Amino acid sequence: MTRVVIADDHTIVREGLKQVLAKAGDLTVVGEACNGAEVMQRVRELAFDVLILDMSMPGKSGIELIKQVHAEKPKLRILVLSMHEEEQYAVRALKAGAAGYLTKESASDLLVAAIRKVAGGGAYITPTVAEQFALGAMADTSGPRHAALSDREYQVFEMLAAGRSVTDIADRLNLSVKTVSTHKARIMQKMNMTNQAELVRYAVNHRLLDDPDRTC
Repeated sequence: MTRVVIADDHTIVREGLKQVLAKAGDLTVVGEACNGAEVMQRVRELAFDVLILDMSMPGKSGIELIKQVHAEKPKLRILVLSMHEEEQYAVRALKAGAAGYLTKESASDLLVAAIRKVAGGGAYITPTVAEQFALGAMADTSGPRHAALSDREYQVFEMLAAGRSVTDIADRLNLSVKTVSTHKARIMQKMNMTNQAELVRYAVNHRLLDDPDRTC
């Protein structure tokens, strides 16, 4: 049996996933988590094979959480199940340590196959994501402007786009105001923008904004 932990802050999503996996026969859910802290608790306390991870949960989430899980349990297979379209996060998630990326829109049809593939040591990516990797290997610069940002810059970009001040971001990320200001300047330069309002418009147009304060 492949042992699975489901991490999602919506109870109805977790229950639905458990029903799908129960029908597979060879997959068993051994734990659940609804925020970043609980994810790390399950990783440290439970023995399991695959972590199904939502990209956006209360507390630490997204790329930083994937990196932390991968650092503590390198052999644990992480399958990201996200509401975000692939082009927004998939390549970043895979580079951070995930073994697969699946959108929630397609989960019901492909989830079981994706879990089996990553549990067996493979990677689950769609042709779209594979193409992004190939373009990146060829140093193609024709992608969206936010793709040029580092993971930390992207994290700061999201907060700036959500209307947060440099001081607030510094407090939340435990960084100095000077460091955040430097990140902001680099973001503006890489994205060819001059003010925060442009960042907000860009994030809205590309559907990149999340609610960082929601709870389970």
